[in-house]
Amino acid sequence: MTQRAKINTGDGGADDHGSTGGGSERRSGGTEKGGDPVSAEPGPDRGPNRGPDRGPGSGPERPNPGPGPGPGRGHGPEDSAAVAPRSTGLTATEVAKRVERGEVNDVPVRSSRSTADIVRGNVFTRFNAIIGLLWLIMLFVAPVQDSLFGYVIIANTGIGIVQELRAKRTLDGLAVIGEAKPTVRRDGVAAEISTSEIVLDDLIELGPGDKVVVDGVVAEADSLEVDESLLTGEADPVMKHPGDRMMSGSFVVAGGGAFTATKVGREAYAAQLAEEASRFTLVRSELSGGISTILKYVTWMMIPTAIGLIISQLVGEHNNLKDAIARTVGGIVPMIPEGLVLLTSVAFAIGVIRLGRKQCLVQELPAIEGLARVDVVCLDKTGTLTEGGMDVTRLQVLNGADEPYVRRVLGALGASDPHPNASLQALIDAYPDDGNWRRTATLPFSSARKYSGAAFEEEGGARSAWLLGAPDVLLPAGDPALAEADRLGEQGLRVLLLARAATGGGDGDDNPFAAATAGATATATASGTGTPASGAGAGADIAAGARATALIALEQRLRPDAAETLAYFADQHVTTKVISGDNAVSVGAVAGKLGMPGAADTVDARTLPTDREAMATVLDKNAVFGRVTPQQKRDMVAALQSHGHTVAMTGDGVNDVLALKDADIGVSMGSGSEATRAVAQIVLLNNSFATLPSVVAEGRRVIGNITRVATLFLTKTVYSVLLAILVVVTGVEYPFLPRHLTLLSTLTIGVPAFFLALAPNKERAKPNFVRRVMRYAIPAGVIAAAATFTTYLLARRYYAGSGALDAETSAATLTLFLVSMWVLAIIARPYTWWRIALVASMGGAFLLVLVVPWLQQFFALKLVGVTMPWTAVAIAAAGAAVLEWAWRWVGRRFPA
Repeated sequence: MTQRAKINTGDGGADDHGSTGGGSERRSGGTEKGGDPVSAEPGPDRGPNRGPDRGPGSGPERPNPGPGPGPGRGHGPEDSAAVAPRSTGLTATEVAKRVERGEVNDVPVRSSRSTADIVRGNVFTRFNAIIGLLWLIMLFVAPVQDSLFGYVIIANTGIGIVQELRAKRTLDGLAVIGEAKPTVRRDGVAAEISTSEIVLDDLIELGPGDKVVVDGVVAEADSLEVDESLLTGEADPVMKHPGDRMMSGSFVVAGGGAFTATKVGREAYAAQLAEEASRFTLVRSELSGGISTILKYVTWMMIPTAIGLIISQLVGEHNNLKDAIARTVGGIVPMIPEGLVLLTSVAFAIGVIRLGRKQCLVQELPAIEGLARVDVVCLDKTGTLTEGGMDVTRLQVLNGADEPYVRRVLGALGASDPHPNASLQALIDAYPDDGNWRRTATLPFSSARKYSGAAFEEEGGARSAWLLGAPDVLLPAGDPALAEADRLGEQGLRVLLLARAATGGGDGDDNPFAAATAGATATATASGTGTPASGAGAGADIAAGARATALIALEQRLRPDAAETLAYFADQHVTTKVISGDNAVSVGAVAGKLGMPGAADTVDARTLPTDREAMATVLDKNAVFGRVTPQQKRDMVAALQSHGHTVAMTGDGVNDVLALKDADIGVSMGSGSEATRAVAQIVLLNNSFATLPSVVAEGRRVIGNITRVATLFLTKTVYSVLLAILVVVTGVEYPFLPRHLTLLSTLTIGVPAFFLALAPNKERAKPNFVRRVMRYAIPAGVIAAAATFTTYLLARRYYAGSGALDAETSAATLTLFLVSMWVLAIIARPYTWWRIALVASMGGAFLLVLVVPWLQQFFALKLVGVTMPWTAVAIAAAGAAVLEWAWRWVGRRFPA
């Protein structure tokens, strides 16, 4: 047999043979489905999840050996395998006819919304409609400078569209890299193709960790176990037989096979469920939800205030109707925080682009924000803290076993699995098979059993059955071999036990694993979906009486960036917990090597209480958990959430899918199984755990900066509403034209907010977005309105004559600008050189307007005399002092 290339990719799939030191392992990169192993080392034109030298298309076709052991392994077909007569799949002609009829798997794209949706989402908004109507009015009744606000909105909308389209291109490009590539058999050969290329009646092959991408009927089954919990809620895997129904959205946990596609595209079960839920969107985010709440309140305040303002300005005694209309519009426009939604979407979009450059695919936009709010990160050890490759470092025979014979057994076991995970691949590399034993039965590995098995007819006709997996699962308590396994595990080694099954040695006993693979019943359920897969009872019967034959120690490779990433989370007060299917002592040893806090205190998950509250208490007190089943991972996430934690779950194996789905944020490695990548909100395509701090940093930047700029926008809304109310109550003319507030909004909000929204920000994310924004915006807006209206009333008493209104407006504008600048100065803290320069340049721009004659005329701003302008400055200074005191008092009285 040809020596196999060593796997060196991220582990996934399942908790590798339940070994003493394992987490979840996967076969991706180790073998092509149903074929020989391939090297996972980078080659030309290789992206993640592609074999060597594969281009972006389906890649080179290869003869498919079917679910058997594959060519060169020397084993005949299993006597008891439940495999239907082999089909060659559709012909090229049949595929072409189905494509012509439109019977293809046209499914909604998860990663991004369409260009038309982006344009509609940015153009057709409630506030754009209001401002657009006011803009059209101003174009007819006032000079062009009073219509500037409309051009600003057009520019803002254009910026929003461009940034979202950039984010869309980034996401779509990354989605192609991370896309699942199902293996389809056509004309007797199997090749990986895009999911969208599947046609009706295609024959699709499956292996451990593969996602069922369309609905179908099982055509071939080799101990095929499928998890349908994401669709049905049933936790137990289902054993599938030929003729059973397959539902898209389920995934393979053990065994292999093939199924015929009967429903594709939007007719498929999972596609119907996910049509809307899986689109690129800003929903389910506290940030965007909080902004929506704020906008709702603003609308409620704005409508009656605007009506009162219209009546007071148009019905009162005013000589100039057009001027009255202009001032009415000038009072309504600043009530609308038009740039807030734009800057939020732009900040998210730029975050997507930045993360995309680091090969991080954000499948749901709120995940950027969500990960920044996380206070507990649950890590699956294998594939997250360790790399995929492993090496056999020790073989220790037990109970007088013959070492050469044990090597032959290990070689035969490796060759018996067409989908070897990383642990089994290490055995394949170390112990090549001589091809002289015939496999008669197999028991695929599953995370629930934590072991696998195979039965053989040896040379000379002797029969034997073997189990390979976790020592503490296969052996009874107190067995002497367990002490040696624990000693090796304490060194951080992964330990497998080879045991000879008590059954399977007699003549005619071809399949000693039938009880486990058939489940409790031998017939399909009434629904036709299959039979329940084996539970603990069946597994216990097989392992009972097993004789320990050898311990195999595997050395795992720690990720070089894992320690630094764990230290980052500890520094940020984010608790990390390792949740693994391996022996707790071994997992703790690995965590200890990485300097993880609490690594010495390990818990065997088999001792965890089932009550959620009691489980949450144990989880809060400990950090490392071993022997965790997939269902327990899900329960542990729920228990942490019940104590108020925001939980992120990382993983790459099929055993992580349920927990990833239930966590607040699911993070998958790009080399992970198709199922994990499908349910995760964030996919690390570079398989680097060290990318997570970048995601946290982007989320904190978005949350912290949007909180800052939202305060600016809503301060303007508050003072605009209050000024309008004061004008209505006092019956005076509104002090500003649209051009005045356009200038103030641009200099004190628009331009500074754009820079502040995109600046670095390492503040920890805090909850209650609306409360934190309004606690500052309301007092700041009240102070600004009070100072401005005081100046306006004093100016009305001071000035008289034909140019009095313009002078009054100029004085009020000066006060409002200075108070607004102080709000900006507070928001810009802590100061850096560029923040100081930003504030100073905005002040300089306003000063330029006041001193340049043509700008004075353009903006109708001219300070008259000396007394009133300096009075306006004094009032603004007093307002700034009160504002500074109020800001500090609010921070103490209403802490975030």
